[in-house]
Amino acid sequence: MTPIIESLDEVSSRYKALFVDLWGCVHNGREPFPDAVAALQRYRSKGGKVVLITNAPRHRKAVEGQLEEIGVARDSWDTIATSGDSARAAMFRGIVGKRVYFIGIDFDLTFFDPIRIVRDPVEIERVPLEEAEGIVCTGPFDSHADPDELRPQLLYAKQKGLKLLCANPDVVVDRGETREWCAGAIAELYTRMGGESLYFGKPQPPIYDLARQRLAEFADVADADILCIGDGIRTDIAGAIGEDLDSLFISGGLAAAETATRHQPDPERLEAFLKQHMASPTYAIGFLR
Repeated sequence: MTPIIESLDEVSSRYKALFVDLWGCVHNGREPFPDAVAALQRYRSKGGKVVLITNAPRHRKAVEGQLEEIGVARDSWDTIATSGDSARAAMFRGIVGKRVYFIGIDFDLTFFDPIRIVRDPVEIERVPLEEAEGIVCTGPFDSHADPDELRPQLLYAKQKGLKLLCANPDVVVDRGETREWCAGAIAELYTRMGGESLYFGKPQPPIYDLARQRLAEFADVADADILCIGDGIRTDIAGAIGEDLDSLFISGGLAAAETATRHQPDPERLEAFLKQHMASPTYAIGFLR
């Protein structure tokens, strides 16, 4: 059975670095969680390194700007690895062609900003679906609309044999009290329809490779000394398990209702939830603190 801990301090001395999810753990899309920020500040004050590892479909500078805007203290983290960075590198290597159909909102157009980490990047052109060689999806056009509304476009794309690059494997996030759809929901639908979806964020290996590279800029840390923290059982925890990294499951995020989390999860509900998802995180806690 996964042990439920009261605070990060109980186990943090065992690790030299943390890979920490953002949305649902450190902030809710509108404001930071003070206890979570304080926990990370305490950890860093003792010499630990914090890599924020997020499925945001943007490059790290854009995410850094968002964190500053909503008030996440800069001294609570060392560096950032984003799904957007991993997916952007793949796009600029031509994984879905040069002419792409974009599914997303204007806020995420930074995805197409020039990139430095790819030698001789291909020139990407956003075009109508009828002219596209592939699809880039950072999220739905409307995060509150049923992803099934995109079925006609996806059916056409499948018939053309287009690959869909998913820049954010999350299916949903909670912005404050409102649940919103993410790119992962569209990619799942496309796959169910028989299309091919390509993922580069959690739980897939590329974003963990990127996180290790970013961490190596600050310290040489073995995998056994890394703790992954997140509220996504299918992303954060599945990714950690796949990478053979220890994990701390935040039950009060996406699974708050299923685990009956108030201050802490109900132990029986937590065990049933983990069993349902065939997951075994190293530890669990209601909220990062």
